[in-house]
Amino acid sequence: QVQLLESGGGLVQAGGSLRLSCAASGRIFSDYGMGWFRQGPGKEREFVSAISWSGARTTYADFVKGRFTISRSNAKNTVYLQMNSLKPEDTAVYYCAQNRGMGVSSSSAEYAYWGQGTQVSVSS
Repeated sequence: QVQLLESGGGLVQAGGSLRLSCAASGRIFSDYGMGWFRQGPGKEREFVSAISWSGARTTYADFVKGRFTISRSNAKNTVYLQMNSLKPEDTAVYYCAQNRGMGVSSSSAEYAYWGQGTQVSVSS
């Protein structure tokens, strides 16, 4: 059974940084792409970033380009999201997800497993 456990969320002032982690278990981690999504208060869930199985390919939503960086450690079965220059509009529950395949995708339909989420709150 696949489990994804996010950590690293919290409350931060605008302009600050946070690093989210997602520890995976249950399948061979290095066989699958990984992604981060978020859902703000009263909003639909939206794509944030994704990374391929090897880490060679990454993709980002336009609103985080230049501020967020996704990475992974296949040795640690963990994917990370480094978030810098945070804005109040980044406030959301952030979810880690595991792709059905090896590549990158911005579509939630391509992801088979989801974590429970971690809250990120950015104050102005």
